[in-house]
Amino acid sequence: MSTPPSESATWRELLGPEHAGSAIMLAVGVLVGAVNIYLASSLLPTAVADIGGADFYAWNMTVYLVAMVIATMVVSRVLARWGNVGAYLLGFTVFLAGSLACALSPVMPVLLAGRGLQGIGAGLLSGLGFAVIRSALPRRMWTRGNALMSAMYGVGNFAGPALGGLFAQFGSWRLAFVLMAVIAAVCCLLVPRVLPRGERSDARAPVPAVSLLLVTAATAAVSVAGVLSSTAAMAAGIAVALLLVAGFIAHERRSELRVFPHATYRKGSPLKWVYLTLALLTFGVAVESFVPLFGQRLGGLAPAAAGFFGAAISLGWSATQILSSSAVKERTVRRLRVIGPLLLALGLLAHGLLQWQDAPAWLVFSWVPVLVVAGSGIGLAYPHLSVAAMSSTQDPAEGRRAAAAIATVTSLSIAFGTAVAGVLVHLGGSSMLDSARYMLFGFALICAIGTATAYAADRAARTGAPAGVDA
Repeated sequence: MSTPPSESATWRELLGPEHAGSAIMLAVGVLVGAVNIYLASSLLPTAVADIGGADFYAWNMTVYLVAMVIATMVVSRVLARWGNVGAYLLGFTVFLAGSLACALSPVMPVLLAGRGLQGIGAGLLSGLGFAVIRSALPRRMWTRGNALMSAMYGVGNFAGPALGGLFAQFGSWRLAFVLMAVIAAVCCLLVPRVLPRGERSDARAPVPAVSLLLVTAATAAVSVAGVLSSTAAMAAGIAVALLLVAGFIAHERRSELRVFPHATYRKGSPLKWVYLTLALLTFGVAVESFVPLFGQRLGGLAPAAAGFFGAAISLGWSATQILSSSAVKERTVRRLRVIGPLLLALGLLAHGLLQWQDAPAWLVFSWVPVLVVAGSGIGLAYPHLSVAAMSSTQDPAEGRRAAAAIATVTSLSIAFGTAVAGVLVHLGGSSMLDSARYMLFGFALICAIGTATAYAADRAARTGAPAGVDA
């Protein structure tokens, strides 16, 4: 993990004439995937009323997330084979095809197949954003570029439900998917004009099939666990998923065909701690899925108002990292990486303490700044951790793999977080207050571990091998 550059580009430089096209295209690719995580959830009740398939309702998110995680894991190989432009065209084309399939679907199974294609396209685009930044932007712009892209996760978490709800209100759920297809088509036209083509390799790199199988199974297990009705079954699903992840790590350590870069498993390397801290940060975002429920049941909010409360964490995440990306001094960056998870945990803890049955209006509205503070913890640390992962090696192929893995970690962590949140809410039984407190206190405890992993990453960076040296 290398030292941050002594000079960092300003936002004006990043979004100036020379680099704006590349920076915006990378950000839009991430935004497309983030928006569609929750877009279909808002549209699904209307779609079910139109084409039926209520029994498949819960599989909408599962199919999308599993496909997305799988795609993020093959980004480095797609990039090596097709180059920057070809890889992006592939991602947007697959996403376009999936969006059209959703828009035209006559029955729910076809809609789910379309969601799978959307997930593959979105996973490619999310992973490519972090991988292509290495060749599309100068090194001094990486922190700002990462901040812009990772802010898109927060924007997407806000825009997805809002956009889906708007189309659903007018009964035009198919048009929402048409809009996504149009955006993808426009991006296909612009990609060759704004992105550098990048290096291509004619050699067909073997696919790490065992690693892919294990992570796919883990993602599927945790996603299914999130939609089960029994607390014991949900806990069992999460336990199975954790065992599969452990099997994945054990296999990767021994295998030459791996998803994560070699440095992740090297003794004394900070990279494993960097990825773990990123995972614990994005794990906390899953709280947003249940904030609207608590707002309605405990605070008496209208559904629309409660939905906006749910986006408070994403708002804090997006806004803060735009500001935190200006930090370049090594000591400041180290502190931000450690403070970020702590601030997230404290925000969730405070939000849990503010949960009361039939809470008065003043108390309910105090939730918003507290959730924004929690989200700001993600924003403080995420862009700097992303750059640390990207800078972990000087080898271009390993660097692409390290960068693409950021999206894999983020997507997998969101899936795990959603499932764990479901288990903790179920523990509350018929008491919504108990459910809220179990979930928020539990997440505060888990996310606080990120402070220790961030500290471990910094300690390993100071005492370990120099950046780019692979044992």
